[in-house]
Amino acid sequence: MLALGTPQQARAQDAQETKLPGITVEAGGGGSKKKAQTAPAPKQKQVATPAAAPAPAQSPATDETAAAAVRIAPYNVPASVSSVGMGELETFGQVNTGDAIRTIPGTYTRENVNNPGIAVNIRGFEGSGRVNMTIDGVRQDFRFTGHDAQGFAYVDPVLLAGIDVQRGAVSTAGGAGALAGTANLRMLDVEDILKAGQSFGSLSSVTWGSNGVGWAEMASGAVQTQAVSVAGAISKRDQDDYKNGAGETVPFTDQDLVSGLFKAHVNIAPDQRLSFGTVLYDNDFTSNSYFQNLRSKIFTGNYSYTPRDNPLVNFHANVYGSLVELRYLQTLDPVNAADVGRIIDDNGWGFDITNVSRFRLGAVKVKSEYGYEYFIDDVDTTEGGVNPSGNSSISSAFQQTTFSLGIFDLIGGLRYDEASLNGSGIAAPNNPAGIPPGPYTVDRDTHRWNPKVTVAATPFPWLQPYVTYSESMRAPTVSEALFGGIHPGTVGINFDPNPFLDPEVQRGWEFGFNVRQNALFQPRDAFRMKADYYEMNVENYITGCIGFDPTTFTVLAFFCNNPGTTHVHGVELQSSYDAGYVFGGVTYTYTHTDLPPQINGLGAISYLPDNITTLTGGVRLFAQTLTLGARGYITGKSNLGASVDGGPPFLEGYELLDLFSNYKLTSDVNLAFTVTNVFDANYTPALSTPGTGGFTGDTGRGRTFLLTTRAQF
Repeated sequence: MLALGTPQQARAQDAQETKLPGITVEAGGGGSKKKAQTAPAPKQKQVATPAAAPAPAQSPATDETAAAAVRIAPYNVPASVSSVGMGELETFGQVNTGDAIRTIPGTYTRENVNNPGIAVNIRGFEGSGRVNMTIDGVRQDFRFTGHDAQGFAYVDPVLLAGIDVQRGAVSTAGGAGALAGTANLRMLDVEDILKAGQSFGSLSSVTWGSNGVGWAEMASGAVQTQAVSVAGAISKRDQDDYKNGAGETVPFTDQDLVSGLFKAHVNIAPDQRLSFGTVLYDNDFTSNSYFQNLRSKIFTGNYSYTPRDNPLVNFHANVYGSLVELRYLQTLDPVNAADVGRIIDDNGWGFDITNVSRFRLGAVKVKSEYGYEYFIDDVDTTEGGVNPSGNSSISSAFQQTTFSLGIFDLIGGLRYDEASLNGSGIAAPNNPAGIPPGPYTVDRDTHRWNPKVTVAATPFPWLQPYVTYSESMRAPTVSEALFGGIHPGTVGINFDPNPFLDPEVQRGWEFGFNVRQNALFQPRDAFRMKADYYEMNVENYITGCIGFDPTTFTVLAFFCNNPGTTHVHGVELQSSYDAGYVFGGVTYTYTHTDLPPQINGLGAISYLPDNITTLTGGVRLFAQTLTLGARGYITGKSNLGASVDGGPPFLEGYELLDLFSNYKLTSDVNLAFTVTNVFDANYTPALSTPGTGGFTGDTGRGRTFLLTTRAQF
């Protein structure tokens, strides 16, 4: 199920430039760089395995050379980048996409058993745009304030083709306003559906799962000619409540999801390509004590001009929109009946343009990537409660230039971010921000230059050490600056705005290395490793704060900048070994943070567990038609910020084991069988949000069996 190229294919790709979406990869030093292929023909099949966890072979129909190129790409980048491919998503992420993301070092997701959205956490930073989440490159800025992550992206797991994560500051397109990194969720496209060399074909899957998973079906098809290629897909799942390891039903973990996508590409000239796409999502679920419906519509338009005979031009322009609507249809608590009918409309529109120029300055090879991106987010709430209306925008001019001489690469990046925020509200008397009581308006602009510098070397063909200094900025959101209202029910807490919030600013260092070694123990094996140590120092970190109005004896809650500088540091490692008949991989994350905790209700505690380890291994039998493997998760204790929220100071760690297998019935049909949480452990996942309905037990999913048939004709 998990595509893994042979060691020979990996060796063939190591010495040449490859491309992950959003991550340009070049072999380091030694004059080994080659010019990227710029033809606008359909892009390579990107069925990648996670760099950190090798796994079973894909069916023979898969373009394994392209898969290997994508798989090894992160090991050629002098930065903290990782990728999860379709194969791993089909094995470990088909019920919960976060199960696959949490194997990436330094990366986690918030676990809300009721809300199917994805909230990516990088190095303990989460929500409010600290991590820029995108779907097919489209920013996802939908958020609401509550006992949860302040920001979700909604996708159907079975329509995903891959996930690309960049940790730390990003000085190219997609990194505007992101404090800790980016995560792009790539959806199915023509090259994912068709076999190599096909002009038309289909890809379909049917999954049955125990423990409430039920049935999930997906069907897709694609057609391509030299001039036009088209792809479409539709998916349906109806999931019931599941049981934890103690056999207790975790309430309101059901959902009713329908999703689909359509993409079209037109080669208008040998060196020009025009593309259009849409991704649709419609889900019913129960979260935050309300039965809700969420609908998401994503639109993309892309143009590329990549002349083969002009190394100064490799031009790409993208225009996109993201329309998300959340409706509160019914409440579980009569106290909150007034909020039924609440609607949050989040409409985002943006564009980005990028050009890459390549040339020489004497003996120095130069590659310069530069461009501009802009995004505006318009939030409109009806009966919105504490969620305000308003709009914000982020614009950014950026450049990243690589100078290569001998074994050395110097990569200099510079980004100019400018953020604006507009909105209005009504300020209560004695509010902590000191706003005069009554109506007020906000119109603020924030801007900053953010540099990034990397020095990398390739002293040996198998070793690439590097060091990076970077800075990044995140401006306050509408939800933080214009926060207001009264806590639902009879709690007696007033919420107040703070339009004077300063942006968060990060300055940090990273020291890392890549290892790419073939024929380590035998002629046909391949070993890859990527490791780094990082430090991040953050000023003006924004959290929820508590005040008190003595005139009304009312508790006041608002967002504020924490004084001084807070420090985060850690170690990240990912490695893989493959000898054809046997494979294995390890990822490891150590995190230490001094970030102040979020007040419960104005976000959620975002600390990563102190230590996270993932171990994957397996064998391929009978000419690689049968793959058997196992994956173990070892999670250390997690800080719960009890000094603010009360309760125990830590969540205890836990260990989980999954088993997976894949059998190629024919060259077109695969049968996969997976067992998650084999020992039926009773646990609460790290970074969990308390469930709806007053359930107080452990919320981790109990033992679950998954049987999937995948056909590609």
